[in-house]
Amino acid sequence: MGYELETDMDWKTLFFSPEGRIGRQAFWIGWLCLLGANVVAGWVPVLGWMLSLASIYGSVCIHTKRLHDMGQTGWWQVLPWVFGPVLVFGAAVSIGVTAAIASLTHGEPDLAALSALGGFFISLFIAFAVWLAFTLWVGFSLGQPGANKYGAAPTGSLAI
Repeated sequence: MGYELETDMDWKTLFFSPEGRIGRQAFWIGWLCLLGANVVAGWVPVLGWMLSLASIYGSVCIHTKRLHDMGQTGWWQVLPWVFGPVLVFGAAVSIGVTAAIASLTHGEPDLAALSALGGFFISLFIAFAVWLAFTLWVGFSLGQPGANKYGAAPTGSLAI
């Protein structure tokens, strides 16, 4: 079965199944593996980018299992996945809209676009902060002791 993360979980189950629960240590090991894989894949042009997109499923699986351990639904992770891109896309669109409005009202479109660019960078920072706060919450919160509606508590050396 390969390297066991917990008594009943191997690496394939960790990354490819959203069912069950994992402890904090298994979550961070999985998260760091995905981060490392994405860093390496980022060096390979098109194929690496496709692999990075495919790794999103592995991330969803480990976050879901960790949320299950906390007694939460895995759907909580939709918030940072949707909030960040919507915020950044809206800020990016506002750069063009602000410049267009300034040119129509005989203002200075370059200055308007520059000020909207500041808002774009602030939006990027906020989106990153939300993602980071969510990851830290999931990674450091205590799991529920005993069984819950998502299964038995994780056991083994990585169940911490």
